[in-house]
Amino acid sequence: MIDVTMAMLDPTMVFKEPKEVVASNELTRNQKIEILHRWEFDARQLEVAEEEAGMAVRHPEMFGRVLQALHMLNVDRDTEHTPPTK
Repeated sequence: MIDVTMAMLDPTMVFKEPKEVVASNELTRNQKIEILHRWEFDARQLEVAEEEAGMAVRHPEMFGRVLQALHMLNVDRDTEHTPPTK
């Protein structure tokens, strides 16, 4: 059983890959979208923080995988809550 509350707070604690969110039969479409938007925000925020610290981005592909998962649900990325880029 999926801990929906935990998944919405920190998707990586519940799922290994964004496509697992899409494939879940336990989540509603709206829950999937909310979880993926949170994951999108977290992945982008991590990229920005690493870039600002002068570090190599450790998982640049994760952001793309989250966007692919959203695309599978016919949902656009969450530009309203996306942290600004440099």
